[in-house]
Amino acid sequence: MNEQSGIHPVPPGQGRSDGSSLPEEIRQVRDTVMPGLCELLCGTFDAIDDALFELANGARSNNDQNRYFETMREIRIKRKGIEKQFREALANLFRAPPGSNAEETGDEPQSVDADSLSLVDNDALEEQVAINAMITKATVSFQGTLLQLQTRLTALYPGHDSDHPVNPLAPEHLCGAFRDACSDLDIQIRERLILLKHFDRHLLASLGIVIDEANRILIQAGVIPDFRYEVHTRASQEPGYRSEQEASDEAREFLSSISSMMSGYRRYSTDAMGNAPSDSFHIVSKRELYDLLSRIPHPQPRSDLTQGAPDRPDLRGLVGELLDRQSETQGNQAALETMDEDLINLVALLFEFILDDRNLSTPIQALISRLQIPVLKVVVRDRSFLSNPSHPARKLLNALARAGIGWSDHSEKNRDRLYNEIHRVVQRILAEYDGDIALFESLYDEFEQFLQRETRKATLVEQRTRESERGRIKSRRAQETVDQVLRERLNGRDVPENVHQLLTQGWSRVMFLAYLRDDNEHRWAHTVRVVDDLLWCLRPQPESNGREQWVRLVPTLIKTIRAGLEEVSYNASRLDETMTSLKRELTQAFRQQALAEAAEDGPPPEPLVQTAVKKSQAVEDAAMAEHYETLETIGIGDWVEFHLVNGTHFRCKLSAVIEDADSFVFVNRMGLKVAEKSRSELAHELRRGRMALLEQGALIDRALHAVVGGLNRKAG
Repeated sequence: MNEQSGIHPVPPGQGRSDGSSLPEEIRQVRDTVMPGLCELLCGTFDAIDDALFELANGARSNNDQNRYFETMREIRIKRKGIEKQFREALANLFRAPPGSNAEETGDEPQSVDADSLSLVDNDALEEQVAINAMITKATVSFQGTLLQLQTRLTALYPGHDSDHPVNPLAPEHLCGAFRDACSDLDIQIRERLILLKHFDRHLLASLGIVIDEANRILIQAGVIPDFRYEVHTRASQEPGYRSEQEASDEAREFLSSISSMMSGYRRYSTDAMGNAPSDSFHIVSKRELYDLLSRIPHPQPRSDLTQGAPDRPDLRGLVGELLDRQSETQGNQAALETMDEDLINLVALLFEFILDDRNLSTPIQALISRLQIPVLKVVVRDRSFLSNPSHPARKLLNALARAGIGWSDHSEKNRDRLYNEIHRVVQRILAEYDGDIALFESLYDEFEQFLQRETRKATLVEQRTRESERGRIKSRRAQETVDQVLRERLNGRDVPENVHQLLTQGWSRVMFLAYLRDDNEHRWAHTVRVVDDLLWCLRPQPESNGREQWVRLVPTLIKTIRAGLEEVSYNASRLDETMTSLKRELTQAFRQQALAEAAEDGPPPEPLVQTAVKKSQAVEDAAMAEHYETLETIGIGDWVEFHLVNGTHFRCKLSAVIEDADSFVFVNRMGLKVAEKSRSELAHELRRGRMALLEQGALIDRALHAVVGGLNRKAG
C-alpha cells in the first residue's frame, strides 16, 4: 500500500472499540481507515500550528500577536484530548452509524428554516456556514466514490436499506466529529475558522484516498463488486441525496415556519375568502398556476436584456391579473392555496433584496432581474429550490452572481466574453425553460466550464501582475529606504562634496542591491554600517583611543567600499581616482585636531510645533482604529468597491499584500492591476465612505437570510 496515502492497516485486534458484533468486512474497513484519518488529523494540527506561528510572526500589533500565541498554546495543551475524542467519535460512527433520517443524526448540515437563518448567534452562524461549505465541497468532489461506499456499507449494516442509507465516512459526520472534539477550545471565531480551513485542506481534501481504500476492501470482500446505478439528475448522484419527496417536505416545513409572518402579504389565498360557499371559488392547482405564469410574455430573443433599469415586475399584481382572467373564463372566483401565495410573496421579497443588493454589480442585477418569472415557475413546480442549496437553478443563479462580482458598469460590455456568456445563459432560460429543470443543470455545466477557462487565463495574468508588482514595489521600497538612511545620516553634517557624491550616487546602489537581496545574503545591515563607519572616520579624533580605532578601521573600510563600487560598476573608468580622493579626505580628517562640534553629539531639540502635530496625529489614529480593524478582515481574493470623488466607482480584488512596503495591490477580474494603496490610505477610504467591502456568499442564501430576518423583525 502507498505509504503516502495516509492509510496504514493495523494488525487484527488493534485500534478496535466495542464493535465485535460488526460484520467482518466493516471491521476491516474501520481498522484500515481509522489510523489513516487520525494521521491526517495529526498533519492538520501540525499545519495549524505552523499557520498560527506565521500569523503571530507577521502580526501588526501586540494584541494580535498575543492572541495568536495564546491560541497556539490553547491548542497544544488540548491537542491530545481532541485527537483522542476524534478517534473515539470515529469508532462510534462505525459501531452505531447515524442514519439518513434527520432525527437519527446531529451531524447533517442545518436545514433552512427561519430560526437557523436569522436567530442564530453570529459566531455560531459563521462557523456553521463554514462547516456547511466544507461538507458541500467534499460531497461534490467525491460524490461518485461516496455513493459507492454508502451503497456497500448500507448492504452490510443490519436494519438499513436504500431508503435508510448509512455511511460513517460521510463528510458531514467527520466535520461533526471534529467540531465536537474542538468545542472545548477557548478561542475566538477567527481562530476557530482557521482550524476549520486547515481541517478542510489537510483532511477532507484527502478523503478521496480513504474512501477509495474502503471501497477496494469491500470489493475484494465481494460486497457489490460490480456497482451499477442510473441517475437522471445531478442531485441523485450525490451521496446522501434527498428524494424529491423529502426535499418537498423540507420546503413545506420551511414555508410553514414562516406562514404566520407572511400573513400580511396575502391577497388571493383561500384564507382571504372568509366563509364564502365552497362552490363560489375555484382553488387553483399547482399545475394551473404554472400554466398561468407561462402565459406572461418574456423579452424577445437576441434583445439586449440590460437596456434600461433592472426589471421590477409586481409579481403579486401579475398573479392577481391572471387570477381575475381565470375567474372571468370559468365563471367563479379563482383562489390560491395559502402556501402557494406565501411562496409567490417570498419569491417577490427575494428579488426585492437582490435588486437592492449593493454587492451585485449593476449589469448582473439587470440580467438577474429578468429571471423573476422563470424562477417563480421553478419554485411553483419544485419548492425544494428554497431549502436545497444544490438545486440546479439555485446553483446557476449563485454562479452567475459570483462570476459577475467584478463588473462595475456597462462599458464595453459587448466585447466582454464573460458578460456575453452570462447574457446568453439568461436569454436561453427565458426562451427555453418549459418546466424541465435539466435546462438549468445543462447551463450550469456549460457556464462552469466556460468560467474555468476564463479563470485560468485571469489567474495567469494576475500571477504575472502580482510578481511584477512585488518586484516593483520592493524596488521602490528599497530606494525609499536607502534615501531615508542616507538623508538621516547626512542631514546637518559637513561632508566633503566628493564623499557626499560617492555615498548618494555610488554606495546608494550597493545599498539598494543589498536591500533587495537581504532575504538571502543578509548584507543590508553591513552596507548601512559602512556609511556609519565612513562618516565616523571623517570626523576629527582628538582622543588616542579613537585614533587607534581609526587606524584599524580605515584599510578595511576602503577595501569594502571599492569592492562594492566595482560590483555595481560605479564610475568604472575613474574608480582609482575616486578612491584616491576618498583616501585624501580621510587622511585630512585624521590630521585635524579640532574638537567635534557639540551639535553632532545629540539630536536637535524637538520643536513644539512638531509635538503638537504628534498629539493631533494620536487623536486621528484613535479615530481610525475601527477602520484598521476592518482591514484585518480583508483577505487575498476579497472584492471591494472604490468610489471616486467624481462620482464614478469601480470594483477590484485584493491580489497581494506586500508587508515590507505596506502596500495592498488590487486587480480587476482580468488580473490587471487597477489600484495600489497603503494601509493608512485604505483606512481613510473606509472612514470617508469611499470604499466598501463586497459580500461574496451565495446570492440566494444571502437573500433568504435577509428576507427571513426582516420578517422576524416585523413579527416582533
